[in-house]
Amino acid sequence: MTTPYAVVIPTLVRDTLADCLAALAAAYGPRPERIVLVDDRPATPVPDPEPLEHALSVLGDLRARTTVLPGEARGPAAARNTGLRAVTEPWVVFVDDDVQVGPHWCAQLQRDLDEATPDTAGVPGVITVPLPGGRRPTDWERGTAVLARARWITADMAYRTEVLHRAGGFDERFPRAHREDADLALRLLDAGWRIRRGCRTTLHPVRAASRWASVRRQRGHADDALMRRLHGPDWWERTVSPRGRIRRHAAITAAGAAACALAVTGHRRAAAACAAGWAAGTAEFARARIAPGPRTPEEVATVLATSVVIPPAATWHRLAGAWRHRHARAWPEVAR
Repeated sequence: MTTPYAVVIPTLVRDTLADCLAALAAAYGPRPERIVLVDDRPATPVPDPEPLEHALSVLGDLRARTTVLPGEARGPAAARNTGLRAVTEPWVVFVDDDVQVGPHWCAQLQRDLDEATPDTAGVPGVITVPLPGGRRPTDWERGTAVLARARWITADMAYRTEVLHRAGGFDERFPRAHREDADLALRLLDAGWRIRRGCRTTLHPVRAASRWASVRRQRGHADDALMRRLHGPDWWERTVSPRGRIRRHAAITAAGAAACALAVTGHRRAAAACAAGWAAGTAEFARARIAPGPRTPEEVATVLATSVVIPPAATWHRLAGAWRHRHARAWPEVAR
């Protein structure tokens, strides 16, 4: 006897969606009872329907089990909640639109669900990130590879549907694919549930990105501020997440700002000392990113440019997040 499950995929209908759905359609094992695609593209201008229709065409017989729902363009947490409300199966599996499930994923998922004890709320899959052979990975590729070590990543995560409904679903104040998975996991663990890692495997390719992608990634520091507000200063340890360099970023930014202010007010020696501190901190940051990489001229130029911008960007987003979420309450309280 198989355990019924549904698959929810929030999507911006990127080029990766067709590969994601093709891998799901080809996977061996018991099929999902339903697939819910949440089209989270902004409603204006009206999205082009052709890319979505192309992606749906690869589903084969699963197309009849697939429902497309409009999202509200408020991020993956809100989109997943939209999909969750359409699910009646006992288990819901969240899959990102830029991953490819393994060839035996459906069978492995069934085993994961069958082995789940009554006190198990969630079963994450095993994420692998393929890195290029023959050269060292770039800074962006290494950043993506970190996803393989995330404990509760929603790139492939199965949850009991009833448990999620009781928990209020994902906290929609997380507007990015960052920390909303850890927040939900901590809330469930605090409620006495267990989360046990499964055996199914899913591939998370490194997608192409612009040279400024690492700067845009700093917006996640605002989500870190929300995590601290909701779960306390030890949330890093509880989620087994790397603390990052936010303290160093703040020190570098402060040194640079002080150098500018002191120079304007005529304190040249003090300004020079602060400028030297800023330069030393920036150089150390750039070196730490360049050393493990391929060290090609393009990579070095990208890392040098972004290493100047990342510290103030990270500091700004952290401070803005702390202010924005200074009165944040627990999500179930807000959800009521």
